[in-house]
Amino acid sequence: MGRAKEIIVKVIPAKIANEFVKKHHYSKNYVRNSKLHFGAFLDNKLHGVMSYGSPMSKNRVLPLVKTKDNKLCKWNEMLELNRMAFDEILPRNSESRCIAISIKLIKKNAPHIKWILSYSDSTQCGDGTIYRASGFNLTAIKKNTGIFKDNKGNVYAKGYGEYYRIAKGLVKREKEERLEGFQLRYIYLIDKTCKITVPILPFSKIDEMGAGMYKGKKITLEERKKKNVSL
Repeated sequence: MGRAKEIIVKVIPAKIANEFVKKHHYSKNYVRNSKLHFGAFLDNKLHGVMSYGSPMSKNRVLPLVKTKDNKLCKWNEMLELNRMAFDEILPRNSESRCIAISIKLIKKNAPHIKWILSYSDSTQCGDGTIYRASGFNLTAIKKNTGIFKDNKGNVYAKGYGEYYRIAKGLVKREKEERLEGFQLRYIYLIDKTCKITVPILPFSKIDEMGAGMYKGKKITLEERKKKNVSL
């Protein structure tokens, strides 16, 4: 693991986290309802950020997990890892190590949190390599149909995208390109007595649906194994 063991993960202010995310995340935007931010430091310099918060639609996601008593978790008993951004400085396997440390810190300091949700956008980024390496369960693969690029290269999601475009001062373009890809949903159970209520998908399902992507390019998990690319 090399120098990955030397990485320090600690809570950082929202302002610092958001500035880093705007610079290094593919969306160039932070999530405004993020409440908990972890920074990854090597040699006392910030090289990664993980931001957690409440999901945008709690009613949709709360039924995904139930307690050992077969009850839904409360809205404040889960978090969404809604932004994760790292620069190119940290060594290999750093991201999964940093997620693991952040989860340990949540478990220690916020023991009421029972599970974590996160999404991977293979349309613009990847298929969740880091989540799989961090022990998350794959629970959904959904084809993206609302991601578009206009003739100036601006990428946006329709739906909340109408607000996004107004906020960014964009105007409707005559030429719009729908971007192909998938959204993958991952769940991590901090409280191992809880259970996921939806089917847990084998990672091989990613290749079956053609949802594989690595560093912005289409590639299957099988091809990555043959090329010795990290999974």
